[in-house]
Amino acid sequence: MRRSPIPVRGGLLALAAALPLALTSPAAAAGISVSTAGSTVSVATTACTRVGGSFGNASLLSPGQSSFAQGRQVALSQANGTQSAAWSNVGRGTFTVVVVCANGSTAGTQPILVSPSATSRPPATPAPSSPAVSPSLGVAGGVGGSVHDYGTLTLVAGGVLVTTGVGAAAWYLRRRARRPRHL
Repeated sequence: MRRSPIPVRGGLLALAAALPLALTSPAAAAGISVSTAGSTVSVATTACTRVGGSFGNASLLSPGQSSFAQGRQVALSQANGTQSAAWSNVGRGTFTVVVVCANGSTAGTQPILVSPSATSRPPATPAPSSPAVSPSLGVAGGVGGSVHDYGTLTLVAGGVLVTTGVGAAAWYLRRRARRPRHL
């Protein structure tokens, strides 16, 4: 019985050709970092460039709002190569932050949970013998695993490692398929 080689070669070549392009595209390096401090929500990105004197706008969408135009919009400002925007006096709840660059591309969309602290009473001080207090927000599942925007060098290094691994796996499978089988 004749065995045909594993039809993986074409898919691996396509993947190896597309991977460097995906890692060097602006969309791969783009992203936003959203944070909250009390009732203030802020967003930062490095994905937008100046077009006609503007970097773009950021919008804070309340629950039930679905389009960029419905939210509280703020123009992006730049400091130290990072574009940012902030909203103050944001109420309690889950909001969505959307950043649209001046060229019309979306830099990112991210949900954020806002739970401002009560200003009418001072923060409670735990007793010395009490265990450490855990964060009240817990894990923000589905929001993303990182708030750090990785640089191009890190993405390219990761791409090289993935490409090397895929190439090694293809080489191993190809050698294994050619080896005669003795019973």
